Amino acid sequence: MKPFLIILGFICLGLAVLGVILPVMPTTCFVLMAAACFAKSSPRFYNWLLASSIFGPMIYQWQATRSMPRRAKVMAITSILVSGAISIYVLDSAMVQAIVAVILLIPIAIILRVRNSEDLCPLRHSNLN
Repeated sequence: MKPFLIILGFICLGLAVLGVILPVMPTTCFVLMAAACFAKSSPRFYNWLLASSIFGPMIYQWQATRSMPRRAKVMAITSILVSGAISIYVLDSAMVQAIVAVILLIPIAIILRVRNSEDLCPLRHSNLN
């Protein structure tokens, strides 16, 4: 199982790198999936990913706040909608198109339920004097 998770982690990391380059491709969700795969399979790769100046802050932010930046959510949903629309367009069967459309609603619903990082206020300590 560990070799499978390591391979899956690197696939997700590769998709995250594409997300840095391509404006329609999400980055954050793939980084988090890679981190989850590495956390379960390889402490060495997990620590390497945490030490990354590009991806480490995303992972720390998720671990600390369980939130995503609004921009990352918009990009993830946009990429799901664009790729889903292309998939639905090339399919012939109306039934299969409907199934694909319904399946695409699942990750969109999950992303929409995650809090926006920008909406979280840092804990403020007030002086009670």
